[in-house]
Amino acid sequence: MGLLSTIRASLRSVFIPGGASSAPGASGAAWAPIVREPYTGAWQQNDELRLETALANPVVFRCVSLIASDIGKLPLRLVAVDANGIWHETTSPAFSPVLRVPNRYQTAAQFYEAWMFSKLLWGNTYVLKDRDARGVVTSLYVLDPCRVRPLVAPDGDVYYELQTNDLAGIPSSGAPLVAPSKEIIHDRWNCAFHPLVGLSPLYACGGAASQGLAMQSASTSFFSGGGRPSGMLVYPGEIDPESAARVKATWHSMGGQTAIVGNGPKYEPVSASAEESQWIEQMGWTAKTIAGCFGVPISMVDSSQQPPYANNEASTLQYHSQCLQTHLTGIEAALDAGLELPAPYGTEFDLDDLIWMDTATKTKAAHDAISAGAMSPNEARRKYFGLGPVPGGDSPYLQQQYYSLEALAMRDLAAPAPATPTTAPPVEEPAPAPDEVAP
Repeated sequence: MGLLSTIRASLRSVFIPGGASSAPGASGAAWAPIVREPYTGAWQQNDELRLETALANPVVFRCVSLIASDIGKLPLRLVAVDANGIWHETTSPAFSPVLRVPNRYQTAAQFYEAWMFSKLLWGNTYVLKDRDARGVVTSLYVLDPCRVRPLVAPDGDVYYELQTNDLAGIPSSGAPLVAPSKEIIHDRWNCAFHPLVGLSPLYACGGAASQGLAMQSASTSFFSGGGRPSGMLVYPGEIDPESAARVKATWHSMGGQTAIVGNGPKYEPVSASAEESQWIEQMGWTAKTIAGCFGVPISMVDSSQQPPYANNEASTLQYHSQCLQTHLTGIEAALDAGLELPAPYGTEFDLDDLIWMDTATKTKAAHDAISAGAMSPNEARRKYFGLGPVPGGDSPYLQQQYYSLEALAMRDLAAPAPATPTTAPPVEEPAPAPDEVAP
């Protein structure tokens, strides 16, 4: 049986055909993950903000692509906890293959990038699980969030209404399919209105993204017109229609360039220049607003705005703690539950690839770790340089003169008490010689 046939067979056994109305007890109400208004009253003016339009904003595109690509490049490891509570990388024939290759058309990096694009742009990521005959998850498919709706039954059970998706093997059967929640991994973000519905940061920064696009469009038109504000020719006195038409034709024939006309007209601009409208400051404000909503440091969006500290590692750690960590933790928790990992297994992203240290920094970090006894030479060689073990390098080392406070206290107690000094008898001065006695 081919992969597509296997998926369809699993769909027939798992999904409830017929849509929400035919699902046992499923509610017909659902919530669509949509971006609503870029500002209050925008729908009344037919001024909608579509995702493809918002993504054309350079700052939005940079934030989304940066977060997605940075998470995509981090290896996801299967780990197991030992008796000491320490997690170690391991392998399992049941879980390692799907983590290494999630599906037939995506690498792991592409899969997690797609996961994050859906979460960042829509606030929700829906992943369909495909199982083998043992019930073990063998493939994972990121679904189009526009074609998935969460449903809640009166008894509180959660279902998902799925539209046709050929890549995921969901057939076109006319009516949508309804899947129980155990077959869907749902990672959501900013669940402000409902626990099953996430919100994209574009909900908050849509106005700034729309303003930035409008300013870019205005700037393009401005420079297309020769970089001059639009204006009008003002005559000091009356002008007859024939003269006005002749001056207008002459002006337009020059393409907006300098024209020579009579009767003493004066050019008056009616639009502000880029300097007068503070174009640069406004674009900087929109960039900071968008980056702030996505949690990306502005220095990673605009290279001209560097942090006060000239330390790339500190900037990356800030980026990790304020932006990436919540997404990494969410993916790990979703996979642990979605793959139904038994104890002692779990998933964990390897953060070493997030910070690429130079040789000098690596050498200093390895030296400090070995000198402090935190790592053995072989551990430092493997972590910082990717080198193999050497004989005798498996034991941590410390300087011999280092003693614990407890050992020093015991040594002081075991030392003999110093002898009590005795008082020496007074020394008698010798009697003076007779010839030295005064007369």
